[in-house]
Amino acid sequence: MPLEGHARIVSELTSRGYNAEREAVTQLAAADDPDAALEHLLDEIPDDALVVRSEHVEAALNAVSSSGSSPPTESAADRGDPTPSVSTGTDAPVSGDSATHAPVETEGSEPIERTVDADLRSLEIEGDMTGQSTGTGEYEDFVSVFRDRLERLGSKLRGRVNHRPASAIQDMPGGSEVAMVGLVNDIRSTASGHWLIELEDATGTFPWLVMKDRDYVDLVDELLCDEALAMEGTLADDSGIAFVDSMYFPDVPRTYEPSTADRHVQAALISDVHVGSEEFMEDAWNRFADWLHTEQARNVEYLLLAGDMVEGVGVYPDQDEELDIIDIYEQYEAFSEHLKKVPGDLEIVMIPGNHDAVRLAEPQPGFDEELREIMSAHDPEIVSNPSTVTVEGVSVLMYHGVSLDEVIAELPEEKASYDDPHKAMYQLLKKRHVAPQFGGHTRLAPEEKDYLVIDEVPDIFHTGHVHKLGFGKYHNVLAINSGCWQAQTDFQKSVNIDPDAGYAPIVDLDTLDVTVQKFS
Repeated sequence: MPLEGHARIVSELTSRGYNAEREAVTQLAAADDPDAALEHLLDEIPDDALVVRSEHVEAALNAVSSSGSSPPTESAADRGDPTPSVSTGTDAPVSGDSATHAPVETEGSEPIERTVDADLRSLEIEGDMTGQSTGTGEYEDFVSVFRDRLERLGSKLRGRVNHRPASAIQDMPGGSEVAMVGLVNDIRSTASGHWLIELEDATGTFPWLVMKDRDYVDLVDELLCDEALAMEGTLADDSGIAFVDSMYFPDVPRTYEPSTADRHVQAALISDVHVGSEEFMEDAWNRFADWLHTEQARNVEYLLLAGDMVEGVGVYPDQDEELDIIDIYEQYEAFSEHLKKVPGDLEIVMIPGNHDAVRLAEPQPGFDEELREIMSAHDPEIVSNPSTVTVEGVSVLMYHGVSLDEVIAELPEEKASYDDPHKAMYQLLKKRHVAPQFGGHTRLAPEEKDYLVIDEVPDIFHTGHVHKLGFGKYHNVLAINSGCWQAQTDFQKSVNIDPDAGYAPIVDLDTLDVTVQKFS
């Protein structure tokens, strides 16, 4: 079957167990008869070669030329083309045994010839706001983003209650049955031990009293300022406050049925690589990259990275004392070299995190052109934080996860903790917003619309940031926090963070089952 450009050549080479330099692929694609050149290349390449290099292609083209076929083409090196190679070779691969719920150790395995039918693949991006930022930081921008949040999340609540605006409730007679949809403006306890919740909508604010002896009082512990909420209750005699009878979150429907792929295909979900740190676990990463070339990883066709590709510079106090690479661009160059070690036929999607060289305020646009060029190995999709990636019909909400610190700090330990990061993710799904609270640990950028709202229910919710491994299902949505590739730093010791490092959760997209591979 004729080869169709660079992608087909890379796919063919990787299916035979080879990685390839970009200039080598370019030479093959430019040949008069790429099929013949590839045949000669595969016949003549040394048995111990793992990487197809320019000199291998030139030898094959010379052989084709001497037999009357296409002449050799000018190499990228001859033209002075600085474009980096597509992929580099790996040493003896290592693989891990599968386990359903617990991390497993890795064992040795042999490389395979990966066979991938690119026609079966599909990957779509939604919610990427890269290049769409319009916020100037003016007061009107903040008003705009919160109005958009209230409108979109309120629409999920208004059908459940007989909603009235705050201004209308203030004019209703005492004893009336009332309901309101708004953003939580304030939460405070009274001297009697009750809870006073102030809701705000576009017309004003109104106070709601949650009595301490009601069954649902525990829900108050889950509330964060600025999240959307609906309340029903009865107005006091003086109409100055309402007594709460029930409260509702936007939430994921309990009957939600996730989509699955039509074939057995897998995705590796990882985050927090932190290249550039002295504690970056290079050996574990290499074992992971090698494992991806083995029989056990034959069905892994997608790699989703949820931020913090590098350690960054100046992110936390005295960070420079823990850096192995002190230049931010050199950190990304080193990350790119590590990325080249994974199979070239993987579809890769990356979002930034708080250690990456983008703005800290969320939503974070994808990387600028200079960094994209540095990280161009395997032509990854680089999108904003957050973004939704639909992989063969399975929607994956990718969010780095800075707001998890906020959720864990504000909520009781049994509802959100670093040991069980997926439970904190459940709270974000319940609130249908990845960073509901403004003004705390999470920096938010005002835009014309709130890009952090979870409009559509995802099939998978993937985060990182907290360097802890955890996964579970909330109303049938698979939530995964994927750990990290950085051993404990001195800073982490000072704040009592014991990271789960060197793990790779693997998701079967046809069943949404999870297997965790351990490489550390």
